[in-house]
Amino acid sequence: MNNLPTVTKNLLIINVLCFLGAIVAQRNGINLNDYLGLHYFQADDFNAAQFITYMFMHANFQHIFFNMFAVWMFGRVLEQVWGPRRFLFYYILCGIGAGLVQEVVYYAEYVLEWSHYTAVDTGMGIIPMGEFLNQLNTVGASGAVYAILLAFGMMFPDSEMYVFPIPFPVKAKFFVLGYAALELLLGIGGHDGVAHFAYLGGMLFGIFLIIYWRKHNGSGPVYF
Repeated sequence: MNNLPTVTKNLLIINVLCFLGAIVAQRNGINLNDYLGLHYFQADDFNAAQFITYMFMHANFQHIFFNMFAVWMFGRVLEQVWGPRRFLFYYILCGIGAGLVQEVVYYAEYVLEWSHYTAVDTGMGIIPMGEFLNQLNTVGASGAVYAILLAFGMMFPDSEMYVFPIPFPVKAKFFVLGYAALELLLGIGGHDGVAHFAYLGGMLFGIFLIIYWRKHNGSGPVYF
C-alpha cells in the first residue's frame, strides 16, 4: 500500500471507508446509499452534491471489490504517467460525466414510459410517482473506473492482459472495445438494475478529455 501513488491510495481508502460506514449506518437504520447515491434530478431526494458522493458508495462487496481492483490495477499506472492532479481531475470529471449520462437515461425513460402515470406498478405493489422517482438511485465508481480502463487502453493499446475465462492474452485495446460493446448491448437489452449507460458515459467523457489534452498540450494518448 505504501508503494501506491497518492491519489490511487487515497481513492481506495476513501471508498473502503465509505463502504464500511454504510454497513455500520445500515445496522443503525440509516441507508447512506439513499442519502449519498445519485437520485433522478426530478425526485425530491435529489441534490447536486450527489454527483460527487455517489461514486464513493457501493451496493455490495462484489461491487466495490471489482471497482477498487480496477483502480488499483490500472489507476496507479495512469497516475504515474499523468501525475496526481491530472489523474484525480480525470477520475472525478469522468465520474460526474457518467452521472450526467445516467440522468439523461432516467429522463428518457421517464418521458417514454412513466410521465403519463401518477403511480407505478413495481411488481411488488403500486406506489405514487413521487415515491417511485426517489427509488431511481445510482451508486458506484464504475463510470470513473470504465474511464480508467479506456485511458489505459488508449495509452497502452498493445499491452496483453489475461481476462477470465478467455484462455489466451487479450490486447488492452480489444479488452476495452469489448467491454464497451458489451455494456452497450446490455444497456439496450433492458432493465437489469445496472447503470450500463453510466459506464459508457464515463468512457465517453474520458475520450473527450484525452483528445482535448492531446490537442492543446500534446500530452496523453491519441487513439487506439
